[in-house]
Amino acid sequence: MLSVVRVHLPSDIPIVGCELTPYVLLRRPDSLLISDDIPESTPIYGCFLRYKWYRIQSDKNVAMCSIHPSEQATLQCLACVKAKIPVAKSYHCSPKCFSDAWQHHRLLHERAASAVNANGNEENTGSGVNTSLTSSQSSGSLTNGTTPLYPVVVSQRNGGETWFEVGRSKTYTPSADDIGHTLKFECAIINAETKMSVGNASTMMSRVIPAPSPTPRRLISVSGVDIPLHLDLDSRLSSSGTFTVLSYNILSDAYATNELYSYCPSWALAWTYRRQNLLREIVGYRADIVCLQEVQSDHFEEFFAPELDKHGYQALFKRKTTEVFSGNINTVDGCATFFRRDRFAHVKKYEVEFNKAAQSLTEALVPSAQKKTALNRLLKDNIALIVVLEAKFNNQGVDNPGKCQLVCVANTHVNVHQELKDVRLWQVHTLLKGLEKIAASADIPMLLCGDFNSAPGSAPHALVAMGKVDPMHPELAVDPLGILRPATKLTHQLPLVSAYTSFARIPVVPGLDQKRRKLDPGTNEPLFTSCTRDHFGTLDYIFYSADSVTVESLLELLDEESLRKDTALPSPEWSSDHIALLAGFRCKPRTRR
Repeated sequence: MLSVVRVHLPSDIPIVGCELTPYVLLRRPDSLLISDDIPESTPIYGCFLRYKWYRIQSDKNVAMCSIHPSEQATLQCLACVKAKIPVAKSYHCSPKCFSDAWQHHRLLHERAASAVNANGNEENTGSGVNTSLTSSQSSGSLTNGTTPLYPVVVSQRNGGETWFEVGRSKTYTPSADDIGHTLKFECAIINAETKMSVGNASTMMSRVIPAPSPTPRRLISVSGVDIPLHLDLDSRLSSSGTFTVLSYNILSDAYATNELYSYCPSWALAWTYRRQNLLREIVGYRADIVCLQEVQSDHFEEFFAPELDKHGYQALFKRKTTEVFSGNINTVDGCATFFRRDRFAHVKKYEVEFNKAAQSLTEALVPSAQKKTALNRLLKDNIALIVVLEAKFNNQGVDNPGKCQLVCVANTHVNVHQELKDVRLWQVHTLLKGLEKIAASADIPMLLCGDFNSAPGSAPHALVAMGKVDPMHPELAVDPLGILRPATKLTHQLPLVSAYTSFARIPVVPGLDQKRRKLDPGTNEPLFTSCTRDHFGTLDYIFYSADSVTVESLLELLDEESLRKDTALPSPEWSSDHIALLAGFRCKPRTRR
């Protein structure tokens, strides 16, 4: 007879929209343990498995804290209610929670007041707090929907609780109906002949919480005017020669461990949660071209490619090489580039494997006795994905077309090890030389996106942005293989400029100082694109050919105040340890000859 040994859920805290797939461990009559699904159509040992999900609904509704969504709220910001801010954002679990979140929370009031003033209505930016919130208040924000995913059945009633059957498959996706309620999963072993239960196991979960929603990041025009993302999309569709590019290191699940990110709640680190949160964020930016780094092979095939296809994107992927990697091949990450099919067509794809370039380099320049040592230092599995796209939109009119009939987009993730600065610089130089060859074959704009693991002012950053590296740069001092000598060879002829330095060129308008404070005054690059407990700085860039395109808009940067004081990235609101960068470009008119 089969028996259930253990039932385990991927997260103790269920989130709206995040699929739950329990792990069920069974023991066969011969004592062998299995975790296979056993449907009624193919029973084994005369038995099959039947699954049920229940919502345990109390007679009293419960409001959850907007900052710590697994905690019950004890107070409510009345100013949020008066300003008609989404009521879920008004709840807090303690006075300290509200106080700690105030610097970020007050931005909700300011933005709501700005919207009200724009319509000529009454302004209210107060901070009144209702500290007598009870679990039965504010039921309007907690009311369940009217269309359940499964026909609701009242299974039983116990005291002040009612059990509703909400699902009969192994997986279940919590809906808005479930917010504030406890879920129960039941797995029963059913005799195939009698259809009677001969054994079961169940597990309870915490209350379902809504997916935390960060304050939306606005698109900032280089003229200094904020552009709502949805309005910008509509204008792009009718505007000639404009397009947007997103670059984002999404943090591979293989690296998102509790040891590295102990400050992030375990439920917010779970891939089932992060993938949905990342997808919502990426789709919300509505970029024409999307460059992602740290995309696992299985996640590309099973999630990102099919999900973004639903939103009109075509996908291309390049997995890292595996000379060094020794784990599960499906968890090898790489670079994925997506583009909107209604805006671009795929022309050509190039794959850059730095390991192959390293092998060629050592064969040509390194003495035989040092080849093994050289390869041990150079082989790091990093790659780049280069895609040539053809624009489907009109460029500056028929008589004087823009330079964007074709565009070349490079997406890369450069080596991370800080003790291998020479390898990182060599990888960037190798990529630039490959892009130069493409540029020489066609008059084509270049976009270079990715995680360069290099700070502003570093040798790789200087090489890309300045076209050369100062021979006295301190990072050139460590070159045990001699791959960087002479320093005069570290050059390129591509007119590349970092898109986010355009923030420094925004004319003086109200609010400009706040935007400038997010830039490093020495380099005009963002103060940070990665923010963890162990690292705070800029590693990610979008570079562009300044002779063929101009920057029209940029996605606003986060600041430290917009991150909760008690954590860093990733967090429940932002599901990567990096932030997304997005730039809007316009094709320059061709010069008449």
